[in-house]
Amino acid sequence: MSKLRVGVIGLGEVAQVIHLPVIESLPDRYELAAICDISPGLLERQGARYRVEHRYTDFREMLAAGGLDCVVVLNSDEYHADCTVAALDAGLDVLVEKPMCLSPREAQEIIAARDRSGKTVMVAYMRRFAPAFTEAVEKLPELGPIRYARVHDVIGENRLIVDQTSYVDRPDDVPEEAVNEKWARRSALVKEALGDVPQELEWTYGLLCGLGSHDLSAMRELLGRPKEVSAAKMWRNGGYLVALLDYGDFVVTYETGVDDQLRYDTYIEVYGASGTMKVEYDTPYVRHFPTTLHLELTDGDSYERSVRRPHLKDPYTYELEHFHEAVTTGATPKTTPEDYVHDMELFVEIIRALEKG
Repeated sequence: MSKLRVGVIGLGEVAQVIHLPVIESLPDRYELAAICDISPGLLERQGARYRVEHRYTDFREMLAAGGLDCVVVLNSDEYHADCTVAALDAGLDVLVEKPMCLSPREAQEIIAARDRSGKTVMVAYMRRFAPAFTEAVEKLPELGPIRYARVHDVIGENRLIVDQTSYVDRPDDVPEEAVNEKWARRSALVKEALGDVPQELEWTYGLLCGLGSHDLSAMRELLGRPKEVSAAKMWRNGGYLVALLDYGDFVVTYETGVDDQLRYDTYIEVYGASGTMKVEYDTPYVRHFPTTLHLELTDGDSYERSVRRPHLKDPYTYELEHFHEAVTTGATPKTTPEDYVHDMELFVEIIRALEKG
C-alpha cells in the first residue's frame, strides 16, 4: 500500500485530540512528515511528541520546502482557503477540515485551483463516514415514503468533554495581532457571503459553518437537498436556531445550539410510512465511541426494533482511509468542494429566512 507523506497545518485542539493520533495509527497509509502552526511553542512540543523534524510557522515555507504528498488543513476557518489553494498550486492533495471556507468566492477559488492542478480536495465531514450513517443511507428505502424528519444537534461545549478525557496543549505565545487579524478577516469573509447583516446573524452563520455543516451535510446525503427554507428562528444572540426545511412531500425540522451540559445530543431521525430510522452520534472527541443506527420497521402484523453498532472504528479513521484511497487511486472523494458549496448555499438560505422573521 502506498504511503503518503503528509503535512499538517494547524496543531490546535482537533489536531491534538483527533488527527495526529489517527495519522499515527495508520502507519501503512501515512507518514507524518511536517507540521505547521503559528505558535512556536506548540510547534516545538508537538514536533517532539510525534518525532517530526520539519516544523514551520508559515505554511508557505512548509509547501516550498517540498517532500510532501498531501496536507491536512486544520487551522482556523478563515485561512482554510489560502492554505488549500496554495497546497494545490504546489501539486499536493488536500484534506481540509469543515468548513472548507467561509465565502462563495473562496469556494470558487478552491475549485479552480483543484481543476488546474488535477489534484484531490476532500472536505473532512467525518460523520458521513461513520458505518452507522452509511448503512442508514442504504436502508432508507425500507422505511417507505418519508413523512417527516428531524435533525437535532444540541451539545455542550466541546471543551467540557475534552478537558475530562484528553490533555490539550493550549499555547500562550500566539501574537495578539494575529488573533485580531483573524477576527477581522472572519467578519470580512462573512460579509462577503451575507452582505451587511447584524452581528448576531454573523454569529449564526458561524454556527452553521461550524457545527451546522456536519448536520446539514449528512442530511443532504441521506435525504437530498430541501426545496426551500420555509421558516427559521434564532435566539440567545444566534447561539440557538430552529429551521423548517421544505422537501415538498415532507418537512425537516433542524434544531441546534450549544449549552453548558456535559453531553453530546446529536441525531438524525427519519419517519417513514412504515418505519423509523435514527442515526445517533456520540462525541467525536472520545475516539471509538460508536455511532449507532436505530431501526423500527412494520411488516404486516410484525413490528421489529433493532439497534445496530456496525463497527467501533471511529469516523475520523474511516475519513482518513477514504482520503488515502481517493488520492492513491484517483477516485473522486465523497465530500468534494462542490458538495460543500451546496451546504454554504443552504446556510445563506437559512440566514435569509431569519431576516424575514
